[in-house]
Amino acid sequence: MEKTLDLKFNYTDKKDTRSGFGDGLLEIGRKNPNVVGLCADLIGSLKMGAFQKEFPERFFQTGIAEANMMGIAAGLSISGKIPFTGTFANFSTGRVYDQIRQSIAYSEKNVKICASHAGLTLGEDGATHQILEDLGMMKMLPNMTVINPCDYNQTKAATMAIAEHEGPVYLRFGRPVWPIFTPADQKFEIGKAWKMIDGKDVTIFATGHLVWEAVIAEAMLREEGISAEVINIHTIKPLDEEAILESVAKTGCAVSAEEHQYNGGLGDSIAQTLIRNNPAPLEYVGVDDSFGESGTPTQLLEKYGLNADNIVKAAKKALARK
Repeated sequence: MEKTLDLKFNYTDKKDTRSGFGDGLLEIGRKNPNVVGLCADLIGSLKMGAFQKEFPERFFQTGIAEANMMGIAAGLSISGKIPFTGTFANFSTGRVYDQIRQSIAYSEKNVKICASHAGLTLGEDGATHQILEDLGMMKMLPNMTVINPCDYNQTKAATMAIAEHEGPVYLRFGRPVWPIFTPADQKFEIGKAWKMIDGKDVTIFATGHLVWEAVIAEAMLREEGISAEVINIHTIKPLDEEAILESVAKTGCAVSAEEHQYNGGLGDSIAQTLIRNNPAPLEYVGVDDSFGESGTPTQLLEKYGLNADNIVKAAKKALARK
């Protein structure tokens, strides 16, 4: 399907977003000696091996003790270090929420919580590891910045950008190989949405892996004479409300697309923004109050409706409500 559509963005390679994190961590580690890494027994899965090899004195293997890792990270930040913690998204949030709330968010510690294998695209490991609630959990914490980049290049850029940001950050990325379609030399601006494709009939707000699906959906809609605007919301919090309101004022309706529960995700944040400022039809593409299951990433995205076809359906439904 991708080859026959006139896509506004194309790709020549695919790579997992977690590798963008690993490469970004190594690069920023070379530039900033205060950057340190901590991992809960998942160095290979988090792609932190290169950083560990080059900076062994700045790397801490905490073992399968995620709560302890968060406490250590908080302590390191007090001494001026910039800790990057690494484990699966499920263990980075659900398992250690108390430690994050009490030891990091409450006192605004400069800790970067880096979470791989998020969402359904974790794949075969199944529901126990496929956290779909993490964005909601983390955005509710005062002082927490929440970022969900879309491909390898954007994840690398985001990893380097958060080292320069003072305060706690939750950085979410994934396991599967995914199209690389954003520029390698991009400047990542925390809290600034990126309008990737201009349109006038409906806005598609997408985050993470579903940005690529939104690019495909835009081409599918264009073939039917529907002009869709595609906006990459890589920063869930602070949300770029100005960009959201400006776009919906033009198009009059919108779709949110995310690899997350409806409840608490990007769609909820957009809905709150619209309700307070300019109510407009909004359709959600996400997981509808359900746990995941085992399967390949493609199988799961299709079964749970997180793909271009369902973004197109949602866009048409939103248009009908205008």
